[in-house]
Amino acid sequence: MALNERQNEILRILKEQKKVQVNKLAKLFYVSEATVRRDLAEMNGMGLVERSHGGAILPENSEEISIFFRMEKNANEKERVATKAIPHIPPFKSVFIDSSSTTLALAERMDFNFKTVVTNNLQTATQLSKKPNVTLILLGGTVQYNTISATGSWTTRQLNDFKFDLMISSCAAVLDGNVYERSLDQKEIKRAAFERSQKHVLLIDHTKFGAHGAYRLTELENYDLVVTDAPPPKELEGRGIKFIF
Repeated sequence: MALNERQNEILRILKEQKKVQVNKLAKLFYVSEATVRRDLAEMNGMGLVERSHGGAILPENSEEISIFFRMEKNANEKERVATKAIPHIPPFKSVFIDSSSTTLALAERMDFNFKTVVTNNLQTATQLSKKPNVTLILLGGTVQYNTISATGSWTTRQLNDFKFDLMISSCAAVLDGNVYERSLDQKEIKRAAFERSQKHVLLIDHTKFGAHGAYRLTELENYDLVVTDAPPPKELEGRGIKFIF
C-alpha cells in the first residue's frame, strides 16, 4: 500500500515533532478525526508509526522504513533494476543477499540452483526456500518488525564464519560518492558481509542518489558493479565506477 498525500505529510510532521494528535491533524487537513484515525491505522500497519493515546508517535526504529512500504515504493523501478542486473551478475557459488526490497525483487527472479545463499532477511529466505537445489542459510538475531530481518551484534558475528564469492545488496542513500544506511545495525551487518566477499554488486533505483542516510558504509567505487534504473549523476562520472542502467 502506497502512502497518499495526506499520509506523507503526516509522516513529515512526525519526523519533525516526534508525535501528533488526531484532533490537531483533523483541523490541519480539514478532514474528520475518523479519517485521520484510518490514515494512522494504515501507517501503523506499514510500521511507519505507533499509535498512542489520541494520536501517534514515531517507532523506536523509525530510521528503518517498513519493508512492505519499501516493496510498494518505486516498485516498478526496483523490478527493472533487478531484471537488468541478472545478466550481469558475475559467476559465483556462494552469495550474501541483504535485507533490502530491491534484492528481494532479484531473489524472486534469479536462478540460485546449486548455489549457497546466506541472508538475514526472512522475506528473502521464504522466497528461496520454495526453490529446489538451493543451500539456504538464514542468519539469526533480533528480528526487526519494520525490516523483517535479523539484526544485532550476534547477527554480525555470525558473518565471521563465512567467505562469499559475491555480495548482492542495496542501500539507503548514495551521496558524494559514498554509500549510506539509515540504521547502524544494518550498516554493521553489511560492512561485515562486504569484508567477507570477493565481489560486490549494488542495486539501487534513482531515488537513492542524494537521499538521506546517517551511517556511511563505504565508497561507491568499491563495488564491482552498480545497477540502477537511470543514468547516475554527472558528478559520479570518471571515478571508475561500472554502472549498468
